[in-house]
Amino acid sequence: MKIPFIKCHGSGNDFILVDEIENDFSFTEKEREELSLLLCDREEGIGSDGILFVMPSEKAEGRMRMFNSDGTEAEMCGNGLRCVARHMIEKLGKSEIAIETEKAVLPVSQVDEIFPDIDTFSVMIEPVSFDPVSLPMNVDSEKAVDVEIPPLTEKRTFTALSVPNPHIVSIVDTVDQDELSAVGRKANDLPEVFPNGVNVSYVQILERNKIFVRTYERGVGLTNACGTAMSASSLVSTILGPNDLDTPIVVVNKGGLVNCVVEKEEGRFSIQLRGNGTNVYQAVVNVDLKARIYTVSEQTFFEEENKTYEKLEAFAASEIGG
Repeated sequence: MKIPFIKCHGSGNDFILVDEIENDFSFTEKEREELSLLLCDREEGIGSDGILFVMPSEKAEGRMRMFNSDGTEAEMCGNGLRCVARHMIEKLGKSEIAIETEKAVLPVSQVDEIFPDIDTFSVMIEPVSFDPVSLPMNVDSEKAVDVEIPPLTEKRTFTALSVPNPHIVSIVDTVDQDELSAVGRKANDLPEVFPNGVNVSYVQILERNKIFVRTYERGVGLTNACGTAMSASSLVSTILGPNDLDTPIVVVNKGGLVNCVVEKEEGRFSIQLRGNGTNVYQAVVNVDLKARIYTVSEQTFFEEENKTYEKLEAFAASEIGG
């Protein structure tokens, strides 16, 4: 089958975007899984953190489903949602629309640039819950906020929340990537604690309303950035640390930076996630799933757009001494 696609990224968290509205595909669930396993492979495939399937919706202008590189489906993907937001906003010629996700219909919009010449898109991250059942996480308490998780590690304390996919967040003095990787792998090999796995983030406070986040993403591993993890980390560092409500928090990551605004209304939290949705190139992939082979043709790169993003990457690296 021939599939037109866009290779895109949000903060270096990269995706293969497939527009099922324009191309009227009718993939089976098995085909979605197999496409993700084949095409996302960084050694033998196109290489990406996942596939974004943009589909028709009866509730919004479009629907997003995101499949990880291991073939599993994510409940939510903040960086992916920004890429889908850009795609649909440009397609429809609007500045604000709604996108249906697994757990909610969410408003998305084009907003003021967070960095010169970087088209910026805002997506709402919700619902947010600190109830361990929402992750799910097996723990004998109504909340797990800044607590040890002994089966995982006694070296750190974590806060557990869903946004709506599952996260545990630890505020640290310095992010140790090797330690994070080991803890992330272990957390996703503890079904007695996290039956569906969990995303694990370490957060370093750079200054008031500025943090550095590194994430071990469930189904992916260490990533340049994870949108829901940056949102969850902003919320946790507002509750436990120096960050402020209703104020843009600069979140630096290995792939760039975003802004997060933590909001609270009637006792309920939500997070605005603002950042890029950059197109790297567009192409067509001809896939034979039975033979597990593919070819890519008609590849066109968005060179100026990518050069502009490199400036943001360099600035973000300078913020963390990279």
